[in-house]
Formats: sequence, C-alpha cells, structure tokens
Amino acid sequence: MSTNSFGRMFTVTTWGESHGPALGATVDGCPPNVPLTEEMLQHWLDRRKPGQNKFTTQRQEADEVEILSGVFEGKTTGHPIQLMIRNTDQRSKDYSDIMEKFRPGHADITYWQKYGIRDYRGGGRSSARETAARVAAGGVARAALAALAPNIKITGYMVQMGPHKIDRNNVDMAQVEANPFWTPDAKAAQEWEAYLGELRKSGNSVGAVVEVVASGVPAGLGAPVYAKLDTDLAAAMMSINAVKAVEIGAGMDAAALTGEDNADEIFMGNDGQPTFSSNHAGGILGGISTGQDVICRFAVKPTSSILKPRQTITKSGEQTQIVTKGRHDPCVGIRAVPVGEAMMACVILDHLLLHRGQVGENQGLIG
Repeated sequence: MSTNSFGRMFTVTTWGESHGPALGATVDGCPPNVPLTEEMLQHWLDRRKPGQNKFTTQRQEADEVEILSGVFEGKTTGHPIQLMIRNTDQRSKDYSDIMEKFRPGHADITYWQKYGIRDYRGGGRSSARETAARVAAGGVARAALAALAPNIKITGYMVQMGPHKIDRNNVDMAQVEANPFWTPDAKAAQEWEAYLGELRKSGNSVGAVVEVVASGVPAGLGAPVYAKLDTDLAAAMMSINAVKAVEIGAGMDAAALTGEDNADEIFMGNDGQPTFSSNHAGGILGGISTGQDVICRFAVKPTSSILKPRQTITKSGEQTQIVTKGRHDPCVGIRAVPVGEAMMACVILDHLLLHRGQVGENQGLIG
C-alpha cells in the first residue's frame, strides 16, 4: 500500500491497523527547539479517544502516545519525530461473523478488489482507528504553530447531526467543550442527545457536518495554482475516514449567490490593515489566505457497521444478509471533530513553512 504520507515541508506518514499491536506516525519537517512533550500531545488525543461517553464506541483505549525520536530535553531536534500509540482493547472476535462478507457502504469490498487481502478485524487501514495517529501529529503541528505563529487558533465543532442543524443565532463557543457533541449550540446538543439515543438503541447510525475554523492566520499562505491552501485543506479533510464532501467558506451555497452578494467588500481598518464586510470566501482567495478566519466544513457519512440487517454478497459471490456486531460510533462525526482540527493544524503549519521558505515576509504593502 503506497501513499500513506501528506504534506510538503511538514510531512506526516501514518502506519498501523485497528487491531494490530500499535499504530503511529512519523512526523518530519518540524523546526527545531519547539517545546514538545508527550503530555502536550496527550491533551489532544484525550479529546478523540474512544469510550468517553455513551454516544461513542465503547472500545476502551487509553491512546497513550509515546515519543520515540526527534525530541530531546523537551524540545524538538529538527529530526523526524516518531510517535507510537499501542492498541490495548482489540476484540477481533466481534468481526468473525463478517470475515467473508462485505459491509454495504464500507471499504471492505474495494480493499478486497484492489489488494486481494483484507483485514476483517475492524477494517485494517480503512478503520478510523488510524486517525489517532493524525491527532498526535496534529499536536506536533499545534506546538510548532504556538512557537512560530502564536495568534493562530484552531477550533472545530459539529454544526449538524443527521437532518438537525444548529441555530447560528444560538452559537456560544464556550459551549463547545461543555457537551459530548462539540457543538456551540446548547439547545441543539439537547435535541441531538435524544435523537442519537434512539438511533443507538435501535442499532442504527447517522451522519454529521463538522466545521473547523482557523483564526489568526496571516495573509499570504498558499500558492495560486498547484498548492492552493483550500486545495490542500480539502484534500486533508477528504482523507478522513467517512468524509464525503468538503466546503470552504460559503461552499455549495455560493452557487446561489449573485456576484454582488458574494463580494466580501474591503475597507481599511483602524490598524492600517484591510478588513472585510463578510467572509463568503472562507478566508482564502485564489488559493491564498486573506488574513480572515479560514473556514472549512466537511460532511461525514453514517458508519456502515450497524445492527440493522442489510443485503450483501460474500467473497465467493453468494447473496447473503449482514448484521455487524461490535463496538461502533453511532455518529462518527463526534470524534471526527478533533481529527478535523488536527488536519487543519498540519496543513496550516505546512503552508506557513512553505511561505517562510519562499517569501519570508509578504512583499505587497497596502496603505
């Protein structure tokens, strides 16, 4: 299997499977002398780890990360950083009933068609367990951003579960950490709790929409053609398991706007820097950051591992029925929030390093 890496200057390679002994990431390109400890990375992993509440998988993993290289006396050395997370609560027997069957809506069938071998114990590399390594790598990126661009802040949250959207008038960012759904709408959180509770009891699942915002991003990150900031963000978010669509700024809604409505009007601010009347662009124009908030949304499909019987086929081509037992997230969008934040951090840092290498400081002055 090839192409397990992403990034240009700040590169991340993940490895490991859902039911193997461990998984992890090799992070290269992090500048030296960045303060970094296992405790710093653990903070982010604890937000993603399974078994935290009844609305996530009940698999119990501590997700304790070990730094094996690239850090000395609490600071990065500039060399590759090797991260490892041991699997401690695998339960492969849950999958014995489906080892010859393909889950509808799951990558089981395409992995078999491509490779001719399939790790049926949770899906192998197609399992979202891989994303723990991304969150660890995102922690490295956040540490580097704190050292190089301390004004950058990355926040992810759920804005929709199934057909139920948040009310933007109710948004209170203080609520994001106060409920199990990472949503800024306290009323929506209450409604989602009842809705997801019923789905979970019936053995079903549901999708979600996650929004990730990076504030404090300086103008100038990204390149006009083949390294657009939004291109790399879209690819990063699309690479997350179960993601089926990505939007930047107004996204699909931009198609319904007129040119007049879509135009984010520009003014000179009191600090001598450009300000904008709105942010339909999502903080990116022509692939380059504007200095506004960078806004990205992605849609997550429902998990395919459900107790509801579905029609499928076996590897030998026989028609059959499948019911997937085991421990699965009824809404994978919940734990996708910290994963989306991690991918945003990795992409922003990568482009910050690219910008620093080619341009240094922005060349075009205004005012």
